[in-house]
Amino acid sequence: MASCIFCEIVAGRAPSWKVLETADAYAFLDINPVNPYHTLVIPRQHYVNVMDVAPAAWQGVMQAVKKVVDLYTEKLGMEHAQIVHSAGAAGQQDVFHLHAHVVPRHAGDGQNIKWKTHPEMRSQYDQMIARLQ
Repeated sequence: MASCIFCEIVAGRAPSWKVLETADAYAFLDINPVNPYHTLVIPRQHYVNVMDVAPAAWQGVMQAVKKVVDLYTEKLGMEHAQIVHSAGAAGQQDVFHLHAHVVPRHAGDGQNIKWKTHPEMRSQYDQMIARLQ
């Protein structure tokens, strides 16, 4: 895709700090990290997000995510991580090329993803499941 910064990175036309690459995916340090070694893992081919990705391409990204996690566990002693993928603007996606964040975490790192929960929705579960039938 012509105006996609992640496509430019995969093509080698934009700079990145490569962590690893596979035949299907490319992993690099996030330019706006929330913690040390905050890494993005992207497919080599352009997909917007999980809603339009081919299953094999998604699998390739997830395999690369696991390789990054294993690398950081082995080399850095990482014991905690957060893996995040956002889909769509309302899902807080800001670059519209599929990417997964691998964020090494540790106690007291100041990061907190806090969701507002809605336990009252449990009363709607039967109707929600019925709609999926």
